Amino acid sequence: MSIAVTLRDPRTCVSATVWDREVQLIMRDHGRDREMAERIFGQTVAYLVVAGANPDVPMGPTPIVDEGVHSFTLDTPNYFRFCDENNEGRYIHHVPHLPDDGEEGPLVLNGTIEAIRAAGFVLDVELWNAKAADCNQCYAGCHDSPGKK
Repeated sequence: MSIAVTLRDPRTCVSATVWDREVQLIMRDHGRDREMAERIFGQTVAYLVVAGANPDVPMGPTPIVDEGVHSFTLDTPNYFRFCDENNEGRYIHHVPHLPDDGEEGPLVLNGTIEAIRAAGFVLDVELWNAKAADCNQCYAGCHDSPGKK
């Protein structure tokens, strides 16, 4: 028995103006072409929506998706609005992971991938590949740090 999942488009989670701005920031800050920057931002949005909906589940992005997370979180007016509109007002913190933190990167990443798919977002497998799975850039998946709303 399979369960039907309604596909979700990350572009519906932000305005067209915010989408374009964040894509341009990724292009500027990370030297990506527009196509790759759009892919990165789409996966960033999917990840952040899912992380916000699952605050008790450890999640984290791959290094390339984390480029979008960094760009978006630094654009605080748009990022705060996104959190308000998509995460019931909960701010998703980003606290970078250090090697001494001892978290299980691949396990967290596999759970993140499963959660994104289960939420109906199309997973860009190239950006979430297994070679990148040895990284968890965030403390408890960017969403469960001290002081969250």
